[in-house]
Amino acid sequence: MVASMGGQVLDAAFPPVCLGCNEAVSTPDGLCPSCWRQLIPISRPFCPVLGLPFASAMGEGALSVQAIANPPPFDRARSAVAYTDLARKLISKMKYSDRPEIGLFCARMMVSAGHELLGPDVVLVPVPLHRSRQRERRYNQSAELARAVGRLAKCELHTDLIVRHKRTIQQVGLNASQRARNVDGAFRVDPMRLDRLGARRVVLVDDVLTTGATVSAAAKALKRAGVSHVDVLSFARVVFDTDMTV
Repeated sequence: MVASMGGQVLDAAFPPVCLGCNEAVSTPDGLCPSCWRQLIPISRPFCPVLGLPFASAMGEGALSVQAIANPPPFDRARSAVAYTDLARKLISKMKYSDRPEIGLFCARMMVSAGHELLGPDVVLVPVPLHRSRQRERRYNQSAELARAVGRLAKCELHTDLIVRHKRTIQQVGLNASQRARNVDGAFRVDPMRLDRLGARRVVLVDDVLTTGATVSAAAKALKRAGVSHVDVLSFARVVFDTDMTV
């Protein structure tokens, strides 16, 4: 009763607002109807490997052209929404405006989208930042997402299984091949922490999948170190041609 009364007092003093546009809403950590309509959830049919949405059903087990032409080093990827302007705005707020609470909203959608990847035998591993960049930003948005997903899905979290030992330039503005070269060899697996992992599956957690270069580099490092199964879970994903820059 005390908690309920306290919540009512806080709502009266600080009314909950939409995470996207700051309009008043009835419950915290959510979107107004207008912003909800701007999100595009990724649902079936999609490529079972890359999670890329298909325009129409392609048949059981059908792979995307991208997965056939360039098989990824990870096993499966799933994303909650397409990378629309609103998805970009939410991620930008979480990343650059001290709004880690947005991670809870994103994580709820990620757990729903990635339910087939999650389970008691899974360890969540956020894609790490280089230590100097994390000092600048003060927290790792992928770790915030992984922490929230772990609480909701009851999965164990390992934030230091892999280390980003090479400081790379920002990926923004690079095309697919440039992104791949930029993060090549950027990650290293901690062998002592890997020993404690056992035979469990790893799910790499990131905020956005663009070309998949970053998660591919991390997955390669994990596979080389002996992890047999690596999946990828993100809040948003971009669908574009390999020559585009984002």
